[in-house]
Parts: sequence; C-alpha cells; structure tokens
Amino acid sequence: MSSKYFAIGAIGAALGVAIGAFGAHGLDGKITQHYIDIYETGVRYHMYHCIGIMLIALLAGRIGESKLLRAGANLLIAGVVIFSGSLYALALSSVDVLGAITPIGGVAFIAGWICVAAAAWRAKGNRAS
Repeated sequence: MSSKYFAIGAIGAALGVAIGAFGAHGLDGKITQHYIDIYETGVRYHMYHCIGIMLIALLAGRIGESKLLRAGANLLIAGVVIFSGSLYALALSSVDVLGAITPIGGVAFIAGWICVAAAAWRAKGNRAS
C-alpha cells in the first residue's frame, strides 16, 4: 500500500501543479474573478489532499497497513476527483449546477480523514505503552 499510494499522491500533486499553472496563466482574462476563485479553491483542496494521500502512505509504513487506511486514501482520491473536478468544471463552463456535486467530494474528504483518524487510534491502542 505504502509505495503505491505515495506514488498516486505524488502524481496527483504533479497534476495539481499543472492544473494550477494552467489556471494562473491560461485563464487570466478568459473567465471572471468569481470563477477564478472557484478554480483556485479546487486547486488548493486538490493539493492538500494529494499531500494527505502521501502522508497516509507514510503512516501505513509506520503503523502498518489496514482497511481503514486504505479506505481513507481511497476516499481522499474520490474527494479530489469529485470536489476539485466539479469546481474545475464549474469554473471552466460557468454551469452553476455543477456546484451541487461539490459537497459529495467534501463528504468524501471528511469520511477519509475520519477513517485515517480511526486507523491511527486503533494502532495506538494496540501498541504497548
């Protein structure tokens, strides 16, 4: 799990940089500031959660792999696709109804972090003090 998910997070972060650069250089003057702000929110959460995926991979190497850690990483991946992807689509298309999809990705982020917390808590409880 560790190396695979670290690689997924790193590739996702590289895509986040590319998507962010496109937004910073390719969208200037093409969409309104409102939609640029929405796009930037997508990039910010994209990057945060790709770094989070890499940290989960490192945590798995430290406390051991578990179904909860794997679920957490998968939920963060889904969150990046749904949350950030819907914001990118909204900003580029100006189709505001796409914003209705965004909270699904937010729920995936929250659920993912809860899974990671539970995995860490369980691992702590299993170690000798």
